[in-house]
Parts: sequence; C-alpha cells; structure tokens
Amino acid sequence: MIRVVIADDQALLRGSFKVLVDSEPDLEVVGEAATGAEAVDVVLERRPDVVLMDVRMPGMDGIEATRRIKDVARVLVVTMFDLDAYVYDALRAGASGFLLKDTPPADLLAAVRVVAGGEALLAPTITRRLIEEFTRTPVLPQVKGLEGVTEREREVLLLIARGLSNREIAAHLQVSPATVKTHITRLLSKLEARDRAQLVIAAYESGLVSAAA
Repeated sequence: MIRVVIADDQALLRGSFKVLVDSEPDLEVVGEAATGAEAVDVVLERRPDVVLMDVRMPGMDGIEATRRIKDVARVLVVTMFDLDAYVYDALRAGASGFLLKDTPPADLLAAVRVVAGGEALLAPTITRRLIEEFTRTPVLPQVKGLEGVTEREREVLLLIARGLSNREIAAHLQVSPATVKTHITRLLSKLEARDRAQLVIAAYESGLVSAAA
C-alpha cells in the first residue's frame, strides 16, 4: 500500500485528490494539510511514501516544506505553468517530480506510483522550461564537479537534463537501454544524487547545460 499525504490550501482540490487516490486499491491517503507547516507536521507524524505538495500556501510555502521533509517522504509538487520560476527551487529543495493541476486523473495516479517506486518524474516539457529558466537566471555551482565523470557519462547527463527518456538516450547514443541505465547508476553514485531529478540539478549547477547551450 502506497501511503499519500495531500498538501494544498484549497479544500476542494484536496478533497478531489483524496477521492481519486482512495479509489485505487494500492493507494491510501493518510493525511491532509492546508499549509506548509501543517504538511511538515503531518508528514513527520504519518510517515507517508509520497506527498502531493502545492507550491503556494499560506505561511510556509511548499518549497520550504519540501526542504524539511525530503528525507522522510518523496515529494510530488503540484504546480501550474505560470509557476515555472518555482520549479528549479523545488528541485533544489528535494522534490522528486512535478504535476500540473490539470493533469488527467490516470496520469496523477501513475505519477504517485512512479515517485513511490523511487523514480523521478520530469516530463520533457518541464525540463525544457527549466533549462530556459536557468539560462535567464544562472546561479553559481553548488554541487560536486564533474571531474570523475567520463565523457560518455557527461553525454548521458546532458541528455537527461534536456528531458530525454532512457530509451531516447539509448537511441541517440546508439547503445542499449541497459547501458544507459548503467551510466545513470554510476552518475548517481559519483554525483551523490538521490534520483534523476537531482541529476538534472547537477547538470545545471556544474555548468554542463549552459556550456552546451
């Protein structure tokens, strides 16, 4: 059973998400929160697998709440296209993926399962927008350098940052998907990254993306 907490200041949206999630035999809502501070308290008490986290909430926002619970539960940020400026900060805070508030119900349920399974959920449209945002407002590097990363691993990292899936990366590099997976596993270890989302951040903050732009 995948345990879920829903954090959103709109009661109607929380209720809709709860009905949807609870309708699935393998998913269960174990708590709700209307503010970031409440989300932190509920997560620390209930220890869910996944948190559906709104960005804009009264008091503590979803980004700060994510930062405080990232080691307790995996966070799936619920956002809108006009909140793109927050996406990068949410990734830095430890979010594992993003959903749009108008995401079809089946896609939302699939996203919860993907994140609960330890994967990151970064659609190509989101990563492209991240690159555009980062190009406009670059920051100083804050992650380990790429000194220990091989040239092929750099290629894989760059393609991840551009939003390509493992299968697309394999086709681009003319290697097998298994080989791509091996490169990603090594990148996670070398860059001390938790998941694919953190690899995207590493690509930005190491200068790899801007250098290739």
